[in-house]
Amino acid sequence: MSAIYILLTISVVVAVFFFAVFIIAVKKGQYDDSYTPSVRMLFEDELVKDQTKVTVKPKKTI
Repeated sequence: MSAIYILLTISVVVAVFFFAVFIIAVKKGQYDDSYTPSVRMLFEDELVKDQTKVTVKPKKTI
């Protein structure tokens, strides 16, 4: 029975350690996305072309 208490204590300590490391990494900006904004400007023209295709109005016939 004492082995369960020891293993439970160790698992809680390890979980708290990994949670603390995760919080520190988030605060330091480890997971900030710095790649997507630089790539988004390269594909901006394709988005504009797609929007113009949708908004083209048919010609009026008199």
